[in-house]
Amino acid sequence: MRFRATVQNVLTFYRLIQTVDKLQKKCIIKFSETAMRIICNNDEGGVQVWSKIRVDSLFTDYRILSHSNNEITLNLPTEALSTALRSASAEHTGANEVIMKLAKKNNLPVLSFEIFGTSHMGRRVKVAHDVRIEVMKPADVALLTEPRCPEPDVRWVDPQPKANSSGCLRLSASTEVVKADITWNNCLHPRIAADGASQTSTGLEDEEQGRERSDPKQLFSVLVHTRSFLKFLNAHAVSKTTIACICQAHCLILFVYIGDSADVGGVLTFYIPSVLDN
Repeated sequence: MRFRATVQNVLTFYRLIQTVDKLQKKCIIKFSETAMRIICNNDEGGVQVWSKIRVDSLFTDYRILSHSNNEITLNLPTEALSTALRSASAEHTGANEVIMKLAKKNNLPVLSFEIFGTSHMGRRVKVAHDVRIEVMKPADVALLTEPRCPEPDVRWVDPQPKANSSGCLRLSASTEVVKADITWNNCLHPRIAADGASQTSTGLEDEEQGRERSDPKQLFSVLVHTRSFLKFLNAHAVSKTTIACICQAHCLILFVYIGDSADVGGVLTFYIPSVLDN
């Protein structure tokens, strides 16, 4: 089993891990020949994140070899990975080369980061970070399944849930003593194109090609915990484009697109379950 890559887009990688670190303290990262997938599926509030990021949007000189179809799946602490990437970020250290690779230290597997930069005196310096990892067995990886959800009743593009097919979005927040409503009109309605068997995709189609609504002014809603919705809002550092879907009384699905709309590098998909309204 071998893995090595140069992290070309350090800041985006750091922001991705920073986002999932707000969700849970461990995540699963699956590397393949063409994509990196980040999975968070153990949040106490039921929020899940499933993502697919193109290799060429983050890495160069990318090499992977394994007996499992050249796929390697790791379970690792998000905080330690975030710390390593923060050190590697050009925004903080001026690093000009960051190499990520699988290694062993004291006979334990690690994801090793070698960060090369230049000192104030013009000398080349090297900083190393090792993140302890667990390499997952293929049998355990096979048990990982993305949430199965019904066809969304309505979709819309930010702003970020009651919504309808005529472009009206209403966001309500309530406590025992106060309730507040905010309404947006003329929201855009995209359609999420299928990406094989996965519900995660980066293609957009006009929703007019989708199923027609008998009453475009009918509002669809889902009740979610505020703390769950706030975990999604941490993704603002990754992208400014989000497409949201409501599965009536079932869940809220949010697609956070990485990169420019003309060249989408990947997508983080948030699944936020509904809660019972007592």
